[in-house]
Amino acid sequence: MNEKLSLRRIGHTALNELTDLVGCTAEGVTGMHQDGDGWIVTVEVLEVGRVPETMDVLASYEVNVDPEGNVQGFRRLRRYLRAQVED
Repeated sequence: MNEKLSLRRIGHTALNELTDLVGCTAEGVTGMHQDGDGWIVTVEVLEVGRVPETMDVLASYEVNVDPEGNVQGFRRLRRYLRAQVED
């Protein structure tokens, strides 16, 4: 591919593809870095919605995107409650 992909496009692709693959609503991209020629994108996903929302179960996923912007794989890194604060 001759044209360089924008970070916005890479993130958007990872977010949309992950939503389709896991069947849950992706809430946003929380990280992105290059890995060789491709990209590793971290996406937060709502896995279980609860009332109140502070009890929602979220998950962080790592999505691998190649230089052409195609998702090559993904894995769940962790699950947590929305109200949970990192150390």
